[in-house]
Amino acid sequence: MNTDYAGRAVVVTGGTRGIGAGIALAFLAAGANVLVCARHEPEVASAAQFFLADVREPEQAAALISTALDRFGRLDVVINNAGGAPPVAAATASPRLHAKIIELNLTAPLHVSQAANSVMQQADGGSIIMISSVSGTRPSPGTAAYGAAKAGLTHLAVSLAMEWAPKVRVNTVVVGLVGTENSAVHYGGPDAMAAAAATVPLGRMATPDDVAQACLFLASPRASHITGASLLVHGGGERPPFLTGTGA
Repeated sequence: MNTDYAGRAVVVTGGTRGIGAGIALAFLAAGANVLVCARHEPEVASAAQFFLADVREPEQAAALISTALDRFGRLDVVINNAGGAPPVAAATASPRLHAKIIELNLTAPLHVSQAANSVMQQADGGSIIMISSVSGTRPSPGTAAYGAAKAGLTHLAVSLAMEWAPKVRVNTVVVGLVGTENSAVHYGGPDAMAAAAATVPLGRMATPDDVAQACLFLASPRASHITGASLLVHGGGERPPFLTGTGA
């Protein structure tokens, strides 16, 4: 897209691996100063700056934003990417696990966004992007709390977009199947990954860079009249099993 982010300051939560690392790398390549955070030190060195934080804690979320402002002197873009959940049956999962999943995938982005908005409203504005999931748009058996939290995240973005306009734009990237360094563990090996990818109309899982390019667009002046929107990055969705072999 050749979008220039030179001199811009970007925060990516959960930006040390997977989709988050891909987003951070893309903004770095576009010239931005990037601060990533995670609950553990990164295993792989990056040009992005790092801040140790658990964004489920409001104080740590606020400290993340303050650190970005201290280091870069400004704040332009925040990507709420940190999230995820282990597969677990809703009938047997503990209340504590459900609470932690919702905190990470819904409450934490709200903490970070509140802190970011406070800074952006006092400056030239900015862009906040939520990384959501197709799990929040259809049944999510085995990850019910996660799917519910992601559905809530998409709705949260719509509400914040209306409250915080016109200076701050808030949008959502709704992600489908994505291949990352941990995909084989999640899907169960290469054969299972190939079977999952075959359900995608475009014939492959997304890459972290596919998600990153969507973020580069939404945070850019090219999207200056887009707020409260959900951009689907899912390769056309997931082909229903009943269509297999029907030629449809």
